[in-house]
Amino acid sequence: MQPVIRQTTIKPLIGPEKTLPEITVKAVILSVFLIIILAASNAFLGLKVGTTISASIPAAVISMGILRFFRNHNVLENNIVQTAASTGEAMTAGIAFILPALIILRFWTHFNYWETVGIGLAGGILGVLFSVPLRRALLNDKTLSFPEGTAIGQVMKASVDSGTQLKSLVLGGIGGALIGLFQSGFRVLADSLQYWLVKGNVVFGFGLGFSPAVIAAGYIVGVNVAISMLVGIIIGWIIGVPILSAYYGFSPDVHNAFSIANQLWSDHIRFLGVGTMLVGGLWTLVSLFKPVVKGVIASLETLKQRRLGQNKILRTEHDMSINLVFWIGIVILAVVFMQMFVFIQNDIAGISSHMVWILTGVSAVYILIAGFVFSAVSGYFAGLVGSTNSPGSGLVVASTLILCLLVMLILGTEVHFSYKSAQTLGAAAVAVTACSFISAAMVIANETIQDLKAGQIVGATPWKQQVMLIVGVVVSAFVLPLILDLLFNAYGIGGVFPHAGMDHSQMLAAPQAGLVAAVAQGVFTRQLPWGMIGIGAGVAIICIIVDEVLKFGWGTRLPVLAVGVGIYLPLDSSTPVIIGGVLSYIVQYMAHRNYGSLNHEGRVKVKERLQGGLLLSCGIVAGAALLGVALAIPFAIKQSADALRIVPQSFTGISEWLSIIVTFLLCYWIYRVAVVAKK
Repeated sequence: MQPVIRQTTIKPLIGPEKTLPEITVKAVILSVFLIIILAASNAFLGLKVGTTISASIPAAVISMGILRFFRNHNVLENNIVQTAASTGEAMTAGIAFILPALIILRFWTHFNYWETVGIGLAGGILGVLFSVPLRRALLNDKTLSFPEGTAIGQVMKASVDSGTQLKSLVLGGIGGALIGLFQSGFRVLADSLQYWLVKGNVVFGFGLGFSPAVIAAGYIVGVNVAISMLVGIIIGWIIGVPILSAYYGFSPDVHNAFSIANQLWSDHIRFLGVGTMLVGGLWTLVSLFKPVVKGVIASLETLKQRRLGQNKILRTEHDMSINLVFWIGIVILAVVFMQMFVFIQNDIAGISSHMVWILTGVSAVYILIAGFVFSAVSGYFAGLVGSTNSPGSGLVVASTLILCLLVMLILGTEVHFSYKSAQTLGAAAVAVTACSFISAAMVIANETIQDLKAGQIVGATPWKQQVMLIVGVVVSAFVLPLILDLLFNAYGIGGVFPHAGMDHSQMLAAPQAGLVAAVAQGVFTRQLPWGMIGIGAGVAIICIIVDEVLKFGWGTRLPVLAVGVGIYLPLDSSTPVIIGGVLSYIVQYMAHRNYGSLNHEGRVKVKERLQGGLLLSCGIVAGAALLGVALAIPFAIKQSADALRIVPQSFTGISEWLSIIVTFLLCYWIYRVAVVAKK
């Protein structure tokens, strides 16, 4: 098994010996503008369908086009803009995927502005700070391909280069955007195919997703991750759904087999994936412990050398000072403590004052420790599957689950939890609020690590990127509460409506926040599916053992977190990764079979063709991502994801077959570009 070729030693576009302007006035102004636009467009999509479009590539392309109007501009300025602008989407995911749970729990009647701002500021800045020691550990991990980070870097790199590379990137962008337009916009092409049957009391079947961006991302991540996700799909969907349908049963009046399968996934299989990712995340943290410690030591050594005037660190390896990270972290932790103290004191009735202090202290320490743990795992996901497919909601659920258990343990001596009591509601709200800090931190860390990978490719200065990420967090934190409250008042969220007589069909479902609310309530009312979480943990342990055996005996891997992702994600989100991963294996196999015996010059040409296939895939990701952001505008205006539909619902069968054909042609296109015809 041969994975996708990766560069083991990154040679940046702009070498460390060369210095170019990065943080400029025009770059900062453009960053603020893009942060607001991308946050607004992604907030609607995130609450409506439970997903956001990674903003880094759209920001890089938009910035690239605007900066060309200035006489003096460079690729590092472009990188600074995309780095800061990406926080708009990241903060949206970090806050909008969990904080609406307080609305759904009916604890809040609207988004409290200053509380939301405080959570966004503190959590987001923590995420940036956590990424400083993580950068070296993750970017130097040769098992991580950073599909979207690589795509971002290649997009910016190709904007400087000329010729074939830029041509592949542009053509890929056009192709990805066109497919996305006919798929998500006009609905001529289906975005998924589901085939499910009911036989007796058993439901079984399968589904496929046809997202061009995810297929291309699968090509970039390679076959190992694809196979691991396939293992997760087999466990969760091929084996899990039939067994669970037979065990739990379903109403005989329900004839839609896919609806039954989807309900089983929502109620049970997702928790199986949460258990797998929880244990897999802890194992990943153990694996990262040594390189993270080395990174911290290296940062401290750099600080010492700088004080002695012996600093020889390369510009492209110059992180934010670990000393500065420490003191900013202390200030942020104090802010978190004060916010949690006020929240707990005001919102959990009937507990003693010393219990308020204990619970506040435990919450603050948990935010710090769990925030770093889940930020490390989330950063690892950026390298494994990218930001768009990163199952951040699964990590949020895991962090909420653990904290709810801690709160129940601490308050157990003073509070009797019962269904829908004020104290139960208050305790659930405290857990959701505390985990909102963690959610913001880990999503920002995920985006930060991805942006730092792109910066590594073009030769950016890490500390300047980290500073602009903090600027982006500040802007996003002050803007996002206004956007969320506007959307809530316009559509309603998760079954809660601010006004009577609102159109329920236009409601924003907020699926992630609904899941978090269900978990928080389920713990305190003792109605959580612990059995599925335990089984998921067992699956993770088996996968870890298999991975260690494969690593030392076979030279390949079975990443446990990728297995968890395969279990946790719906099929239309995970199967395109497998299609792209298998395609990457076929391309690598054919290239080595046909040209393995060539001389050095021939092998160089083959490598160029393979690079062309990689750039084409990067372009497809970029085009589809840009199109996704553009479609958010008419969707928001028309208040419907069907705003541009040009075919009736009865066209579904034809659109599914057309999508199969288009997906095959897309794969063949990548294959033809990447594999030279045999002579």
